[in-house]
Amino acid sequence: EKDDVNDLEDSYGQEWTRYQRQYLEWTGYTAFFVAIVVQQIAGLIIRKTRRNSIFQQGLFSSKVIWVGIASQITIALILSHGFGSVTALNFTVLRAQYWFVAVPYAILIWVYDEMRKLFIRLYPG
Repeated sequence: EKDDVNDLEDSYGQEWTRYQRQYLEWTGYTAFFVAIVVQQIAGLIIRKTRRNSIFQQGLFSSKVIWVGIASQITIALILSHGFGSVTALNFTVLRAQYWFVAVPYAILIWVYDEMRKLFIRLYPG
């Protein structure tokens, strides 16, 4: 894609300026990063225990997990709201709904892992 093209037309007939295309690309980078953070949080909760359900073990029993979750969210907020990283990482400010795009997949892998743990408990070995 050429940088000097300022009126690129998409398949819907909409024209996009170079700045609009670049902003859309940066939004994609940022949304991808936030999706990884959401999956990391889900993975942290899933890996709290290997056999017991999170309902048996309890999610609120470990303050270290909450520090980890809070630090991940804080870092993601700092990076996605600029503070000098816009030019270095090509991130941009996301709309609030983009933070929740990866949540259904996080729930899916959490449910899958709870089922896996159930089968481990029911059929040990």
